[in-house]
Amino acid sequence: MAMPNRRTVRDLRRDNRTAVLQRLYFDGPTSRQALGPATGLSSGSISNVVTELAAEGLLEDAGVVESDGGRPRTLLRVTRDSGHLIGVDVGETRVRVELFDLVMSELARAELTLTVDGYDVDHIVGLIRDGVAAVLRETGLAPERLLGIGVGVPGIVDRSGPEGAVVHGQTIGWDAVPLEALLRSALTGELPPGIRLFVENGAKTLGQAEMWFGGGRGAQDAVIVLFGSGVGACIVSDGQIYGGAHSSAAEWGHTTVQVRGRRCRCGAPGCLEAYAGAEALVARWREAGAALPDGIEEEAAVAALVAAAYPEGPDVPAEAPHDPVARTVLDETAEYLGAGLSDLINLYNPERILVGGWAGLQLGPYILESVRAHATAYALRHPAERVTIELGRLGPDAVTVGAATLPLADFFARGGHRAPADGVAPVPEQPGWRASVEERAAR
Repeated sequence: MAMPNRRTVRDLRRDNRTAVLQRLYFDGPTSRQALGPATGLSSGSISNVVTELAAEGLLEDAGVVESDGGRPRTLLRVTRDSGHLIGVDVGETRVRVELFDLVMSELARAELTLTVDGYDVDHIVGLIRDGVAAVLRETGLAPERLLGIGVGVPGIVDRSGPEGAVVHGQTIGWDAVPLEALLRSALTGELPPGIRLFVENGAKTLGQAEMWFGGGRGAQDAVIVLFGSGVGACIVSDGQIYGGAHSSAAEWGHTTVQVRGRRCRCGAPGCLEAYAGAEALVARWREAGAALPDGIEEEAAVAALVAAAYPEGPDVPAEAPHDPVARTVLDETAEYLGAGLSDLINLYNPERILVGGWAGLQLGPYILESVRAHATAYALRHPAERVTIELGRLGPDAVTVGAATLPLADFFARGGHRAPADGVAPVPEQPGWRASVEERAAR
Protein backbone atom coordinates (compact mmCIF):
# COMPACT_ATOMS: atom_id res chain seq x y z
CA MET A 1 0.00 0.00 0.00
CA ALA A 2 1.34 3.44 -0.90
CA MET A 3 2.39 5.56 2.07
CA PRO A 4 0.64 8.92 2.46
CA ASN A 5 2.57 12.00 1.38
CA ARG A 6 3.36 13.88 4.59
CA ARG A 7 5.07 16.82 2.90
CA THR A 8 3.55 20.12 3.92
CA VAL A 9 3.14 23.45 2.17
CA ARG A 10 5.99 24.74 4.35
CA ASP A 11 8.19 21.86 3.18
CA LEU A 12 7.51 22.74 -0.46
CA ARG A 13 8.25 26.44 0.08
CA ARG A 14 11.46 25.60 1.90
CA ASP A 15 12.60 23.21 -0.82
CA ASN A 16 11.84 25.80 -3.52
CA ARG A 17 13.89 28.40 -1.66
CA THR A 18 16.72 25.89 -1.24
CA ALA A 19 16.72 25.10 -4.97
CA VAL A 20 16.94 28.76 -5.95
CA LEU A 21 19.59 29.64 -3.36
CA GLN A 22 21.83 26.72 -4.27
CA ARG A 23 21.53 27.34 -8.00
CA LEU A 24 22.53 30.98 -7.62
CA TYR A 25 25.26 30.17 -5.09
CA PHE A 26 27.06 27.49 -7.08
CA ASP A 27 26.38 28.63 -10.65
CA GLY A 28 26.72 32.38 -10.25
CA PRO A 29 24.46 35.24 -11.32
CA THR A 30 21.37 34.02 -13.18
CA SER A 31 18.21 35.65 -14.48
CA ARG A 32 14.73 34.83 -13.22
CA GLN A 33 13.89 33.41 -16.64
CA ALA A 34 16.86 31.01 -16.52
CA LEU A 35 16.14 29.90 -12.96
CA GLY A 36 12.97 28.06 -14.01
CA PRO A 37 14.60 25.51 -16.34
CA ALA A 38 17.62 25.24 -14.02
CA THR A 39 15.56 24.36 -10.94
CA GLY A 40 12.50 22.73 -12.53
CA LEU A 41 10.20 25.27 -10.84
CA SER A 42 7.35 27.13 -12.51
CA SER A 43 7.67 30.82 -13.36
CA GLY A 44 5.13 31.60 -10.63
CA SER A 45 7.13 29.71 -8.02
CA ILE A 46 10.34 31.42 -9.12
CA SER A 47 8.68 34.82 -8.86
CA ASN A 48 7.39 34.11 -5.35
CA VAL A 49 10.68 32.68 -4.09
CA VAL A 50 12.83 35.44 -5.57
CA THR A 51 10.52 38.11 -4.12
CA GLU A 52 10.76 36.51 -0.66
CA LEU A 53 14.52 36.06 -0.73
CA ALA A 54 15.13 39.57 -2.04
CA ALA A 55 12.87 41.07 0.64
CA GLU A 56 14.92 39.20 3.27
CA GLY A 57 18.15 40.59 1.84
CA LEU A 58 19.45 37.21 0.67
CA LEU A 59 19.41 38.10 -3.04
CA GLU A 60 20.51 41.21 -4.90
CA ASP A 61 20.75 42.45 -8.47
CA ALA A 62 23.99 41.60 -10.27
CA GLY A 63 23.65 43.61 -13.46
CA VAL A 64 21.71 43.31 -16.71
CA VAL A 65 22.30 41.17 -19.80
CA GLU A 66 20.82 41.60 -23.24
CA SER A 67 18.48 38.85 -24.41
CA ASP A 68 17.87 37.65 -27.96
CA GLY A 69 15.21 39.95 -29.33
CA GLY A 70 13.57 40.61 -25.97
CA ARG A 71 13.89 42.93 -23.03
CA PRO A 72 17.19 42.96 -21.09
CA ARG A 73 17.23 40.51 -18.20
CA THR A 74 18.31 41.34 -14.67
CA LEU A 75 20.75 38.91 -13.10
CA LEU A 76 20.44 37.81 -9.48
CA ARG A 77 23.08 36.65 -7.03
CA VAL A 78 23.36 35.74 -3.36
CA THR A 79 24.12 38.74 -1.15
CA ARG A 80 27.54 38.18 0.35
CA ASP A 81 26.96 40.04 3.63
CA SER A 82 23.55 38.51 4.37
CA GLY A 83 25.15 35.97 6.70
CA HIS A 84 28.51 35.01 8.17
CA LEU A 85 30.22 31.74 9.03
CA ILE A 86 33.12 30.60 11.18
CA GLY A 87 35.30 27.61 10.34
CA VAL A 88 37.73 26.01 12.81
CA ASP A 89 40.55 23.57 12.03
CA VAL A 90 41.93 21.70 15.05
CA GLY A 91 45.32 20.82 13.59
CA GLU A 92 48.44 19.07 14.79
CA THR A 93 50.28 22.16 16.01
CA ARG A 94 47.69 24.94 16.00
CA VAL A 95 44.04 25.85 15.97
CA ARG A 96 43.01 27.97 12.99
CA VAL A 97 39.80 30.03 13.15
CA GLU A 98 38.48 31.93 10.13
CA LEU A 99 35.47 34.19 9.65
CA PHE A 100 33.80 34.24 6.23
CA ASP A 101 30.95 36.06 4.56
CA LEU A 102 28.21 34.07 2.86
CA VAL A 103 30.20 33.57 -0.36
CA MET A 104 33.24 32.31 1.58
CA SER A 105 35.43 35.39 1.31
CA GLU A 106 37.75 35.46 4.31
CA LEU A 107 37.17 38.44 6.60
CA ALA A 108 39.46 37.60 9.52
CA ARG A 109 41.56 34.77 10.91
CA ALA A 110 43.25 33.76 14.12
CA GLU A 111 46.00 31.14 14.44
CA LEU A 112 46.62 29.92 17.96
CA THR A 113 49.54 27.62 18.76
CA LEU A 114 49.11 24.57 20.95
CA THR A 115 51.24 25.43 23.96
CA VAL A 116 50.86 22.22 25.97
CA ASP A 117 51.90 18.68 25.18
CA GLY A 118 49.23 16.64 23.46
CA TYR A 119 45.64 17.54 22.76
CA ASP A 120 44.54 18.70 26.19
CA VAL A 121 40.78 19.09 25.79
CA ASP A 122 40.41 22.18 27.97
CA HIS A 123 43.31 23.82 26.15
CA ILE A 124 41.77 23.13 22.73
CA VAL A 125 38.35 24.39 23.82
CA GLY A 126 39.96 27.54 25.22
CA LEU A 127 41.85 28.20 21.98
CA ILE A 128 38.66 27.83 19.92
CA ARG A 129 36.83 30.23 22.25
CA ASP A 130 39.66 32.76 22.04
CA GLY A 131 39.86 32.43 18.25
CA VAL A 132 36.13 33.02 17.81
CA ALA A 133 36.31 36.08 20.05
CA ALA A 134 39.34 37.39 18.14
CA VAL A 135 37.82 37.23 14.65
CA LEU A 136 34.56 38.80 15.83
CA ARG A 137 36.49 41.55 17.61
CA GLU A 138 38.72 42.21 14.57
CA THR A 139 35.77 42.71 12.22
CA GLY A 140 33.34 44.25 14.69
CA LEU A 141 30.73 41.76 13.51
CA ALA A 142 27.73 41.33 15.77
CA PRO A 143 27.60 37.66 16.84
CA GLU A 144 23.90 37.59 15.92
CA ARG A 145 24.98 37.77 12.28
CA LEU A 146 26.55 34.32 12.45
CA LEU A 147 24.78 31.40 10.81
CA GLY A 148 26.89 28.96 12.80
CA ILE A 149 30.35 27.61 13.60
CA GLY A 150 31.87 24.51 12.04
CA VAL A 151 34.77 22.64 13.65
CA GLY A 152 36.99 20.06 11.93
CA VAL A 153 38.69 17.60 14.33
CA PRO A 154 40.75 14.39 14.15
CA GLY A 155 38.95 11.17 14.99
CA ILE A 156 35.49 9.65 14.92
CA VAL A 157 32.58 12.02 15.55
CA ASP A 158 29.55 10.36 17.15
CA ARG A 159 26.32 12.35 17.02
CA SER A 160 23.97 9.58 18.14
CA GLY A 161 23.53 10.82 21.72
CA PRO A 162 21.54 13.71 23.22
CA GLU A 163 24.65 15.67 24.23
CA GLY A 164 25.60 16.40 20.62
CA ALA A 165 28.89 15.59 18.93
CA VAL A 166 31.22 13.33 20.90
CA VAL A 167 34.76 12.80 19.59
CA HIS A 168 36.66 9.52 19.78
CA GLY A 169 40.22 10.51 18.87
CA GLN A 170 42.36 7.52 19.68
CA THR A 171 45.52 9.00 18.13
CA ILE A 172 45.22 12.19 20.19
CA GLY A 173 44.11 10.61 23.46
CA TRP A 174 40.45 11.69 23.28
CA ASP A 175 38.07 9.04 24.59
CA ALA A 176 34.40 10.03 24.14
CA VAL A 177 35.06 13.77 24.54
CA PRO A 178 31.72 15.68 24.52
CA LEU A 179 33.25 18.44 22.42
CA GLU A 180 30.01 20.08 21.28
CA ALA A 181 28.73 20.45 24.85
CA LEU A 182 32.11 21.75 26.05
CA LEU A 183 32.26 24.32 23.26
CA ARG A 184 28.70 25.43 23.81
CA SER A 185 29.46 26.03 27.48
CA ALA A 186 32.74 27.84 26.73
CA LEU A 187 31.13 30.10 24.11
CA THR A 188 28.14 31.09 26.25
CA GLY A 189 29.63 34.49 26.98
CA GLU A 190 30.73 35.09 23.38
CA LEU A 191 27.64 34.09 21.40
CA PRO A 192 23.89 34.60 21.74
CA PRO A 193 21.62 31.55 22.20
CA GLY A 194 20.73 29.68 19.03
CA ILE A 195 24.05 29.95 17.19
CA ARG A 196 24.53 26.40 15.95
CA LEU A 197 27.72 24.35 16.35
CA PHE A 198 28.75 21.65 13.89
CA VAL A 199 31.59 19.24 14.71
CA GLU A 200 32.93 16.98 11.96
CA ASN A 201 35.93 14.83 11.11
CA GLY A 202 38.63 17.04 9.53
CA ALA A 203 39.07 14.82 6.46
CA LYS A 204 35.36 15.14 5.76
CA THR A 205 35.43 18.93 6.03
CA LEU A 206 38.39 18.95 3.64
CA GLY A 207 36.44 16.69 1.30
CA GLN A 208 33.35 18.86 1.35
CA ALA A 209 35.40 21.97 0.61
CA GLU A 210 37.08 20.34 -2.39
CA MET A 211 33.75 18.97 -3.66
CA TRP A 212 32.02 22.34 -3.38
CA PHE A 213 34.74 24.74 -4.43
CA GLY A 214 37.87 22.85 -5.53
CA GLY A 215 39.12 19.93 -7.56
CA GLY A 216 36.15 17.69 -6.75
CA ARG A 217 33.51 19.79 -8.49
CA GLY A 218 31.57 17.76 -11.01
CA ALA A 219 32.77 14.38 -9.72
CA GLN A 220 30.29 11.78 -8.50
CA ASP A 221 32.80 9.28 -7.09
CA ALA A 222 35.90 10.72 -5.47
CA VAL A 223 38.40 10.32 -2.65
CA ILE A 224 39.92 13.34 -0.92
CA VAL A 225 43.02 12.56 1.15
CA LEU A 226 44.08 14.56 4.17
CA PHE A 227 47.86 14.12 4.48
CA GLY A 228 49.14 15.86 7.58
CA SER A 229 50.78 14.50 10.70
CA GLY A 230 48.67 11.42 9.99
CA VAL A 231 46.57 10.46 6.97
CA GLY A 232 42.83 10.18 6.48
CA ALA A 233 40.38 10.11 3.61
CA CYS A 234 36.94 11.38 2.69
CA ILE A 235 34.94 9.03 0.45
CA VAL A 236 32.37 10.45 -1.97
CA SER A 237 30.00 7.99 -3.66
CA ASP A 238 27.22 9.04 -6.05
CA GLY A 239 27.86 12.64 -5.06
CA GLN A 240 27.34 11.97 -1.33
CA ILE A 241 30.00 12.03 1.37
CA TYR A 242 30.22 8.75 3.23
CA GLY A 243 29.38 8.79 6.92
CA GLY A 244 26.49 8.79 9.36
CA ALA A 245 25.91 9.42 13.05
CA HIS A 246 29.29 7.75 13.75
CA SER A 247 31.22 9.98 11.41
CA SER A 248 34.87 9.19 10.84
CA ALA A 249 35.08 9.48 7.07
CA ALA A 250 37.21 6.46 6.17
CA GLU A 251 39.85 5.67 8.81
CA TRP A 252 42.10 4.82 5.92
CA GLY A 253 45.27 5.75 7.79
CA HIS A 254 44.65 2.84 10.13
CA THR A 255 44.42 0.14 7.52
CA THR A 256 47.24 -2.38 7.86
CA VAL A 257 50.05 -2.24 5.29
CA GLN A 258 52.62 -4.33 7.16
CA VAL A 259 51.85 -7.27 9.44
CA ARG A 260 53.80 -6.82 12.70
CA GLY A 261 55.07 -3.56 11.28
CA ARG A 262 55.92 -0.20 12.85
CA ARG A 263 53.84 0.82 15.83
CA CYS A 264 51.29 3.47 14.85
CA ARG A 265 50.39 6.31 17.19
CA CYS A 266 46.96 4.66 17.52
CA GLY A 267 48.74 1.76 19.21
CA ALA A 268 48.32 -0.87 16.49
CA PRO A 269 51.22 -2.28 14.46
CA GLY A 270 51.64 -1.76 10.73
CA CYS A 271 49.14 1.03 9.99
CA LEU A 272 49.55 3.07 6.82
CA GLU A 273 49.85 6.17 9.02
CA ALA A 274 52.94 4.65 10.68
CA TYR A 275 54.70 4.85 7.29
CA ALA A 276 53.05 7.63 5.30
CA GLY A 277 52.09 10.30 7.86
CA ALA A 278 54.39 13.28 8.34
CA GLU A 279 55.09 12.30 11.94
CA ALA A 280 56.26 8.87 10.79
CA LEU A 281 58.14 10.39 7.86
CA VAL A 282 60.24 12.53 10.20
CA ALA A 283 60.74 9.61 12.62
CA ARG A 284 62.00 7.34 9.83
CA TRP A 285 64.44 10.04 8.67
CA ARG A 286 65.78 10.40 12.22
CA GLU A 287 66.20 6.63 12.48
CA ALA A 288 68.16 6.69 9.23
CA GLY A 289 70.63 9.17 10.74
CA ALA A 290 69.20 12.65 10.23
CA ALA A 291 70.43 15.15 12.82
CA LEU A 292 67.45 17.36 13.63
CA PRO A 293 67.33 19.85 16.51
CA ASP A 294 65.38 18.74 19.56
CA GLY A 295 61.94 20.28 19.66
CA ILE A 296 61.84 21.17 15.97
CA GLU A 297 58.26 21.57 14.75
CA GLU A 298 56.97 18.90 12.42
CA GLU A 299 56.35 21.24 9.49
CA ALA A 300 59.90 22.61 9.76
CA ALA A 301 61.29 19.07 9.90
CA VAL A 302 59.41 18.08 6.74
CA ALA A 303 60.67 21.22 5.02
CA ALA A 304 64.23 20.29 6.01
CA LEU A 305 63.75 16.78 4.62
CA VAL A 306 62.51 18.14 1.31
CA ALA A 307 65.40 20.61 1.11
CA ALA A 308 67.88 17.79 1.70
CA ALA A 309 66.29 15.46 -0.84
CA TYR A 310 65.66 18.11 -3.50
CA PRO A 311 68.03 21.04 -2.88
CA GLU A 312 67.32 22.57 -6.28
CA GLY A 313 63.54 22.10 -6.26
CA PRO A 314 61.01 19.53 -7.51
CA ASP A 315 62.41 19.39 -11.05
CA VAL A 316 65.99 18.58 -10.04
CA PRO A 317 67.46 15.71 -12.12
CA ALA A 318 67.88 12.40 -10.33
CA GLU A 319 71.68 12.61 -10.64
CA ALA A 320 71.92 16.11 -9.11
CA PRO A 321 73.54 16.47 -5.67
CA HIS A 322 71.17 15.51 -2.87
CA ASP A 323 70.99 13.66 0.42
CA PRO A 324 70.42 10.05 -0.69
CA VAL A 325 68.99 9.05 2.70
CA ALA A 326 66.39 11.84 2.59
CA ARG A 327 65.56 10.96 -1.02
CA THR A 328 65.12 7.29 -0.07
CA VAL A 329 62.75 8.18 2.79
CA LEU A 330 60.61 10.28 0.43
CA ASP A 331 60.64 7.56 -2.23
CA GLU A 332 59.49 4.98 0.33
CA THR A 333 56.75 7.35 1.51
CA ALA A 334 55.53 7.77 -2.07
CA GLU A 335 55.33 3.98 -2.46
CA TYR A 336 53.43 3.48 0.79
CA LEU A 337 51.05 6.30 -0.08
CA GLY A 338 50.51 4.90 -3.57
CA ALA A 339 49.88 1.42 -2.16
CA GLY A 340 47.38 2.89 0.27
CA LEU A 341 45.62 4.71 -2.57
CA SER A 342 45.43 1.45 -4.51
CA ASP A 343 43.26 0.02 -1.72
CA LEU A 344 40.88 2.96 -2.08
CA ILE A 345 40.86 2.54 -5.86
CA ASN A 346 40.03 -1.16 -5.61
CA LEU A 347 37.38 -0.65 -2.94
CA TYR A 348 35.56 2.46 -4.19
CA ASN A 349 36.41 2.84 -7.89
CA PRO A 350 36.72 6.64 -7.70
CA GLU A 351 37.01 8.73 -10.82
CA ARG A 352 39.13 11.29 -8.98
CA ILE A 353 41.56 11.30 -6.05
CA LEU A 354 42.73 14.60 -4.55
CA VAL A 355 45.62 14.83 -2.09
CA GLY A 356 45.42 17.72 0.37
CA GLY A 357 46.53 18.61 3.87
CA TRP A 358 49.62 20.63 4.74
CA ALA A 359 52.06 17.73 4.21
CA GLY A 360 50.34 16.58 1.02
CA LEU A 361 50.59 20.05 -0.49
CA GLN A 362 54.20 20.49 0.67
CA LEU A 363 55.38 17.10 -0.61
CA GLY A 364 53.08 16.79 -3.62
CA PRO A 365 55.28 18.55 -6.17
CA TYR A 366 58.10 16.13 -5.31
CA ILE A 367 56.34 12.79 -4.93
CA LEU A 368 52.98 12.97 -6.74
CA GLU A 369 54.24 11.44 -9.98
CA SER A 370 55.74 8.52 -8.04
CA VAL A 371 52.55 8.15 -5.98
CA ARG A 372 50.53 7.87 -9.19
CA ALA A 373 52.86 5.21 -10.58
CA HIS A 374 52.74 3.11 -7.42
CA ALA A 375 48.96 3.46 -7.06
CA THR A 376 48.52 2.22 -10.62
CA ALA A 377 50.96 -0.65 -10.12
CA TYR A 378 49.27 -1.92 -6.95
CA ALA A 379 45.64 -1.42 -8.06
CA LEU A 380 43.51 -3.54 -10.34
CA ARG A 381 43.93 -2.43 -13.93
CA HIS A 382 40.33 -1.51 -14.76
CA PRO A 383 39.64 0.89 -11.84
CA ALA A 384 43.20 2.25 -12.07
CA GLU A 385 42.61 3.27 -15.69
CA ARG A 386 39.54 5.25 -14.64
CA VAL A 387 41.03 7.37 -11.86
CA THR A 388 43.01 10.61 -11.92
CA ILE A 389 45.24 11.57 -8.97
CA GLU A 390 45.91 15.27 -8.38
CA LEU A 391 46.69 17.71 -5.59
CA GLY A 392 43.83 19.51 -3.87
CA ARG A 393 43.18 23.02 -5.13
CA LEU A 394 42.18 24.90 -1.99
CA GLY A 395 45.53 25.09 -0.22
CA PRO A 396 46.23 24.86 3.51
CA ASP A 397 42.92 26.51 4.51
CA ALA A 398 40.77 23.76 3.00
CA VAL A 399 39.80 22.17 6.33
CA THR A 400 38.73 25.55 7.72
CA VAL A 401 36.75 26.37 4.58
CA GLY A 402 35.12 22.95 4.72
CA ALA A 403 34.23 23.42 8.39
CA ALA A 404 32.51 26.70 7.52
CA THR A 405 30.42 24.93 4.87
CA LEU A 406 28.75 22.85 7.61
CA PRO A 407 26.56 25.73 8.88
CA LEU A 408 26.19 26.93 5.28
CA ALA A 409 24.78 23.55 4.20
CA ASP A 410 22.38 23.70 7.15
CA PHE A 411 21.33 27.21 6.11
CA PHE A 412 20.59 25.99 2.59
CA ALA A 413 18.66 22.97 3.92
CA ARG A 414 16.47 25.40 5.89
CA GLY A 415 15.69 27.31 2.72
CA GLY A 416 17.69 30.32 3.86
CA HIS A 417 15.98 30.54 7.25
CA ARG A 418 18.11 30.93 10.34
CA ALA A 419 17.90 28.40 13.15
CA PRO A 420 15.41 29.33 15.90
CA ALA A 421 16.98 31.71 18.41
CA ASP A 422 15.99 29.48 21.32
CA GLY A 423 17.52 26.45 19.66
CA VAL A 424 14.15 24.67 19.72
CA ALA A 425 12.95 23.18 16.45
CA PRO A 426 9.76 24.82 15.11
CA VAL A 427 6.45 23.00 15.46
CA PRO A 428 5.89 21.15 12.17
CA GLU A 429 3.23 22.71 9.99
CA GLN A 430 0.12 20.66 9.43
CA PRO A 431 -0.42 19.12 6.02
CA GLY A 432 -1.75 21.71 3.58
CA TRP A 433 -5.14 20.09 3.11
CA ARG A 434 -5.78 19.98 6.88
CA ALA A 435 -4.83 23.61 7.36
CA SER A 436 -7.19 24.62 4.54
CA VAL A 437 -10.10 22.66 6.03
CA GLU A 438 -9.56 24.19 9.48
CA GLU A 439 -9.27 27.67 8.03
CA ARG A 440 -12.62 27.31 6.21
CA ALA A 441 -14.27 25.86 9.35
CA ALA A 442 -13.16 28.88 11.37
CA ARG A 443 -14.85 31.39 9.09
